Amino acid sequence: MKPIRKAVFPVAGLGTRFLPATKTMPKEMLPVVDRPLIQYVVDEAREAGIEHFIFVTGRNKHIIEDHFDRQVELETALRSRQRREVIEFLARELPLPGTTSFTRQQEPLGLGHAVWCARELVGAEPFALLLPDMLIQHTPGCLAQMIDAARKLDDTANIIAVEEVSRDRLHMYGVVGVGERRDKVFSIEGMIEKPAPENAPSNLVITGRYILQPEIFDLLAVQKRGAGEEIQLTDAMISLSKTLPFYGMKFEGRSFDCGSKVGFLTANVAYALARPDLAPAVRQLLQEILRSNSPQREQNLAEAPFRSESTHADATHHAPQVSTIA
Repeated sequence: MKPIRKAVFPVAGLGTRFLPATKTMPKEMLPVVDRPLIQYVVDEAREAGIEHFIFVTGRNKHIIEDHFDRQVELETALRSRQRREVIEFLARELPLPGTTSFTRQQEPLGLGHAVWCARELVGAEPFALLLPDMLIQHTPGCLAQMIDAARKLDDTANIIAVEEVSRDRLHMYGVVGVGERRDKVFSIEGMIEKPAPENAPSNLVITGRYILQPEIFDLLAVQKRGAGEEIQLTDAMISLSKTLPFYGMKFEGRSFDCGSKVGFLTANVAYALARPDLAPAVRQLLQEILRSNSPQREQNLAEAPFRSESTHADATHHAPQVSTIA
């Protein structure tokens, strides 16, 4: 396969599942430990040798562009405090000058439409697509594993990262059919978006990492709206698979769906436990929290409001109720 030089990052989503946190801050900037989601995914692409980073943004997403730029005021303050090591660390985090591009998706018409918006920046070459909601914890990263596998395939190949999930969760994902195995990959025989478990061709689901041929743009240009009245990338890939081969690759590593609250919280714990400077304290705190929230204690807390001896002073120790959106 030709070298994969460019990567597309769709970051135009509204992040409604994390309101009110995402009312003014993009969900891609939510921190996992001390790094925003988008930084982890860009780092994965850099490790894989990507040279050009293409962000498909929307309104109120300028903070992402600012994140991948220098902040002179911050550097001046750090320099005055003799914090040169921090300045050098921040400089290493930035892509090289001229290697980032930003384009707008003016309407929320789905992932397929977001990818199509990057067509002029990608051009006529294969490209990587990384969904920032999905973090994959492993070294080497998922995209590096995919590019390594792609070197043994022909120039027309498309590759999708997949992983196993339980049957009762298949209705939440795009599912692939499994064909002939070829080294680390297998040929994909059919794709179906969010099937009922009894209709799923396997228990392997698409996991937010793709290597796609530029012919996908021609199909996305005429793709009719699908599920949710959006232009679905999976629908266009199904059409493309009639003329070009698609392969699936089961990657090494653990994925975290940070588009869900539980997945996001799990990622924070997992990435903190992977840090030598944080792991001992975090592990101890988790053990203390689990002990303090034992079943007996939870039962006692649940019964507390109904006890006649409960006092106003007791009530002040309860956490305030906060309105959230599921």
